[in-house]
Amino acid sequence: MSIHRIWVMFKARNAEFFRDRAAFGWNFLFPFLMVGGFGLIFGDDTRGEYKIGIFPYPTETVVMETAPIPEGLKAVRMLQFVGFRDFSRGIGPLRHHKIDLLVEIDSPAPRYWVTDSPKGDVAEKIFTSAMLPPECRDPGRREEIRGTPIRYIDWLFPGILAMNMMFSALWGVGFVIVRYRKNGVLKRLKATPLTPFEYLTAQMLSRIFLLTFTLVIMWVGCDLFFDFNVQGSYINLVITFFIGGLSLCAMGLVVAARGTSEEFASGVVNFIGWPMMFLSEVWFSLEGAPRWLKFTAEAFPLTHMLRAVRGVMNDGAGLSDVGTELAILSAMTLIFLVLGSWMFSWNE
Repeated sequence: MSIHRIWVMFKARNAEFFRDRAAFGWNFLFPFLMVGGFGLIFGDDTRGEYKIGIFPYPTETVVMETAPIPEGLKAVRMLQFVGFRDFSRGIGPLRHHKIDLLVEIDSPAPRYWVTDSPKGDVAEKIFTSAMLPPECRDPGRREEIRGTPIRYIDWLFPGILAMNMMFSALWGVGFVIVRYRKNGVLKRLKATPLTPFEYLTAQMLSRIFLLTFTLVIMWVGCDLFFDFNVQGSYINLVITFFIGGLSLCAMGLVVAARGTSEEFASGVVNFIGWPMMFLSEVWFSLEGAPRWLKFTAEAFPLTHMLRAVRGVMNDGAGLSDVGTELAILSAMTLIFLVLGSWMFSWNE
């Protein structure tokens, strides 16, 4: 293996990427738009988990604290109240599960409507419990623990970055190499002393360099607006993202090993990328999901990458605490790189 040949290919691929201003700009713009959009939607930590509609209310909007809501309900922090002018305005959103409970606030006795959804059942129990007199409630034994609150955007942000890295790795490595093969570029490289392992290593290192560069710029820019709460070390975060990115880039090499059709490569990238995005907890947790689904998610490098990144960022974990995930990612990188080199063809 020649380090010089790898370095030459590394520089050539980087120069090609930076000359393509459209692709370069989109790699920055897309994550900014995603984070900004979700930050505006989910950035308010005061939003309730259960929406209670009340009527009659002068305006159909989120109800202010001065509204005539029973004190027992106001004390429940997980409730959000939405006002409706009359019953006919509120029953439609209730039927479509846009709210979880509808309450008539000017009735002498509590009167409410509920759907058969799971959230509606929980909202009803919260409502009936809050309306009981204090002497009728069983307080039980209360024990309190203290912790640092984690906003949804703090949990989601690593997932958006990892998703962007995943698609950039699969498209930027897999799709590009297939295009080179189709255009005859690889056929010319075959006439040089360059080996498949050297060529694929250079492609992988070039892409991870660009991904890390983009990641740092993205993190600094988004942090200025959202002030992310990072419990662990920034150095550990960069190392974790770097090892995870290597694994994703190496997976892209397997995609590009033999294909000559850009359409087929596009289909393979989507076939791999979309299930990985949904099953690797980018958008939501798989807690409570079927066991076979969790087992399937363990086969994706994005799953282990996000588990390690969130452990460092949200729980303050060190590299030793996420060592198992990093070892799995390193093993996947080696397996994908060797497999891609073995399958690689300059022509076919």
